[in-house]
Amino acid sequence: MNSNYYQDSIQLKTQGRGTHNLSREINRIVQQSGIKTGLCQCFVQHTSASLIICENADPDVRLDLESWMQKNIIDNDPMFRHRSEGPDDMSAHIRSIITSIDLTVPVVDGQLGLGIWQGIYLYEHRAHSHYRKVIVTLHGQKD
Repeated sequence: MNSNYYQDSIQLKTQGRGTHNLSREINRIVQQSGIKTGLCQCFVQHTSASLIICENADPDVRLDLESWMQKNIIDNDPMFRHRSEGPDDMSAHIRSIITSIDLTVPVVDGQLGLGIWQGIYLYEHRAHSHYRKVIVTLHGQKD
């Protein structure tokens, strides 16, 4: 069996703080790769956005997550020294560190091996819109 690799990227402009479902775009890349069994690794090239796997049926889950973040990681908190890009700068970095900038999902039968209620989301942690890039790397077996 030969090992196969494939890499592509997704670029998007966010609308500010919140989540953007990437499941469809990533699954499209998986299908283009021809990988049938393996791993899909996603990496966001930014320090103030992250990737999460979250409930995909009820958007209240992501709204509740954002409410928790706002309550516990406060913009412009006086304890933060790093404010180079504004009052949401350090809080965005903390958010991305605790949620992670990468994730790995199995590829099963040429599709993302997500559960029925799971989706992959880019989570923008800055208050204003930003351009973001996610690198998607696949490793596995083709038929």
